[in-house]
Amino acid sequence: MTTRTPAAAPAVRPDTRAPLPLALAAFTANFDRFALAPILVTVAAALRVPLTTTVALAGGYALAYGLSQPFWGILSDRVGRLRVIRFALCVAAFAGLASTAAPDLATLAALRVLAGFAFGAVVPSSLSFVGDTVSPERRQGALADLMAALGLGSGLAALFAGGVATWLSWRLVFAVPAVAALAAAAALRGTTEPERVRVGSVAVQIVTVLRARFAYVVAALGVVEGAALLGGLTFVAPALHHRGLSDAAAGSITALYGAGTLVFTRAVKALAPRITPQAPAAIGGGFVLAGYATAAVAPGVWSYALLATLLGAGWAFLHSTLQAWATSVVPEARGTAVSFYVAALFVGSALGTALGGGATAEGRFGVVFGVAAAVTVALTVAVVVGRRRFTVRG
Repeated sequence: MTTRTPAAAPAVRPDTRAPLPLALAAFTANFDRFALAPILVTVAAALRVPLTTTVALAGGYALAYGLSQPFWGILSDRVGRLRVIRFALCVAAFAGLASTAAPDLATLAALRVLAGFAFGAVVPSSLSFVGDTVSPERRQGALADLMAALGLGSGLAALFAGGVATWLSWRLVFAVPAVAALAAAAALRGTTEPERVRVGSVAVQIVTVLRARFAYVVAALGVVEGAALLGGLTFVAPALHHRGLSDAAAGSITALYGAGTLVFTRAVKALAPRITPQAPAAIGGGFVLAGYATAAVAPGVWSYALLATLLGAGWAFLHSTLQAWATSVVPEARGTAVSFYVAALFVGSALGTALGGGATAEGRFGVVFGVAAAVTVALTVAVVVGRRRFTVRG
């Protein structure tokens, strides 16, 4: 196979924030993903199936969402970020609207897998869009806008889904993000597609990324980040249940993660242009470490609420650092590189959940959060050192 050296990436435009329709798309994708878990018990009762069976809905959705990342990233490098997002939103809307009329669990499961696969296009393509249109020194602030939308979507989803399923119908939970997806797809028609470098065949596109040493570094850190942050977040609600809280109360407290993300992304946007590229990672790692350490040594409702909030703060600072880095490692195949990082993040999330499952089943949440604190220290040091070396090399 013959490869060629890709042309230099086109100069980015002097934008400083993500377009509002793109933020709406990101909000909708996260809303749909986080709205499923709170209604699993209700769906099981309505369809007269065991709860263990309906849990497969969440698993199938997450698997399709994660595995779809490289497909959408490669496609966005070839046909355009916005074209991919609009198409995926339309497919997701179809799956969501059809889910409201699903007659049985098998049909609903198939439609949820389709929705997860389609919504998986939004985040990597949106990150790549920002990488294409925002200068590196402003990029982390623009990514913070997307993270604010994602945090708002995840936080509101838990509150909305439980209330709608209880007082109206669980089927409406699927209809709302479907309608929002159509609205976002329509709104994106007025947004200009950024310029992209043509990198030849798909094989050349993938090889270009595989030859970039820092692409491996960012992906490896994404696995650890997913395990430490997303995996740890999974255990906040079970820890609250273990303290005797109801599903509704545990969900409301866990939603503080979304609030923390929303609030602290504003701080990232203000600080990022004024500090070194690796500094936000150190700040975010400190927030996450403080949350896990407190939850490990002083378990209680208040410390778990603090942990949820600080995970949101840490996500805003630490994750945005890795996001911005991922958009810079291979500019000529940005969508492919970013999608590999996002896929690694979800692999890490699944790994962290699996590794902590045994201890949480025995109620040993202090152990889980203590280990997560130790991993956070190693992750933060690695991100700070790696990001500094990448900056010096550049």
